[in-house]
Amino acid sequence: MDSTRILVVEDEPVSLDLLTENLTFEGYETTGVATGSEAWNLLAKDPDAYDVILLDRMMPDMDGIEILRRLKDQPVPIRASVIMQTALASDVDIVEGLKAGAYYYLTKPFTSQALLAIVGAAARDRQGYRQLQRDAQQATRGLCCLVTGQFAFQTPDQAWDLAALLAKTTPHPERAAGGLAELMLNAIEHGNLEIGYDEKSRLLETGTWREEIARRLRLPEHAGKQARVSFDRQEREILFRIQDQGSGFDWQRYMELSPDRAFHLHGRGIAMSRQLWFDRLDYLGDGHEVLAAIRI
Repeated sequence: MDSTRILVVEDEPVSLDLLTENLTFEGYETTGVATGSEAWNLLAKDPDAYDVILLDRMMPDMDGIEILRRLKDQPVPIRASVIMQTALASDVDIVEGLKAGAYYYLTKPFTSQALLAIVGAAARDRQGYRQLQRDAQQATRGLCCLVTGQFAFQTPDQAWDLAALLAKTTPHPERAAGGLAELMLNAIEHGNLEIGYDEKSRLLETGTWREEIARRLRLPEHAGKQARVSFDRQEREILFRIQDQGSGFDWQRYMELSPDRAFHLHGRGIAMSRQLWFDRLDYLGDGHEVLAAIRI
């Protein structure tokens, strides 16, 4: 996996030095700038130059929200994971940042551990999406001719491979791959394996998430469970239907990334799939079935 490239935007010189030194010491490839205009010049030149942007919200020349709004208007969309660092932690301020594209949050002042935890989560997500995009681009070109199909999967690796494959059936594989992977992984971990939101939080904090998934896959009560994904190319859209064998979940609360979850290490997948990767996303009934559509 390539090294993670981080752009740190902070107008307070001492804080900028501490942030860049901290992240560089952890092995990240770090660039620090002290003004919003400097950050904008770098990002406008190459929106895909960084994997993570640690963005100060309040800056005198150009604030973080304005930078995100400008990036949204760029012909090439930003793919970096944006962490907004701010002292403005009201629900209104957080919602404004989420709508602008900041899916991760740090409230000032924050500890070094909090910084590294949220940067680590953002970096893992971005690196995963980068690899998935590469896999999608390398998949069989003939899949653009596929009209219908059905697939079954049990493990995260199978979900990952299928997401990359099925993304190639769409006009923009690099866009579809991330959303398909998120929904299909949800079908395994939260659906079939019944890992709840709070439990996943604990597993991520202790670094045992992958081990717990592997353990549950071996349990007799989960051994025969499969999730399924079907594909249907219609006149104006490509429709994916993903089903699991779980008991469902309260999916309505995850369709938007709410302020109370903006500081968590996970819980963004469904909201990001709905807002960034699919043109339509609908959960059915109790949530063990989801329809995701991409216009063609």
